[in-house]
Amino acid sequence: MSPHPARLLVAGIGNIFLADDAFGPEVIRALDRRPLPPGVRVKDFGIRGLDLAYELLDGYRTAVLVDAAPRGHRPGTLSLIEPDLPDVTAPPEAHGMDPARVLALAAHLGDGPLPRVLLLACEPQVRPTGDEDVVPGLSAPVREAVEPAVTALHTMVPALLADPAATPPLGRPEESAEPRTAGLPRGAAGGTQDR
Repeated sequence: MSPHPARLLVAGIGNIFLADDAFGPEVIRALDRRPLPPGVRVKDFGIRGLDLAYELLDGYRTAVLVDAAPRGHRPGTLSLIEPDLPDVTAPPEAHGMDPARVLALAAHLGDGPLPRVLLLACEPQVRPTGDEDVVPGLSAPVREAVEPAVTALHTMVPALLADPAATPPLGRPEESAEPRTAGLPRGAAGGTQDR
């Protein structure tokens, strides 16, 4: 796998059958109508964590994962997070789409460094408990966050293509409460931060 200068991956992740978990795939679908510039691979990975792990090893300098993630904000709030990359001694998981475990699997499978990973997260309103088989459709606040997420990507991606180490801007709506640490991605207490 040869490195490609300034190549960038935008990956939608989430289960389209579990309510607000479909945020990532919906953003990717909206990007069909408003494509990102050349040099960017845009793909909906759904719940295929193994596919995403291998894709992260394909020479990208930066990867932006788009997902619903509970962070303690008002539903529909967008956050840009830079999670700590996992320790390669963390147990990898080949199935499922927990972003921290996918990164651990990619680190385990690869022989070089992973790309810089950013997470464009949307606070969900509807989080299925697992008892339901199918919960179709996004909640209203998460559905309303899809177009702002597309706009945010159109702002971030050119900055990241020009400089993969850039701190991309992201305007956040006012939050209804102080963020809680519960439910934050792995490494949240130390190195994860909203941008």
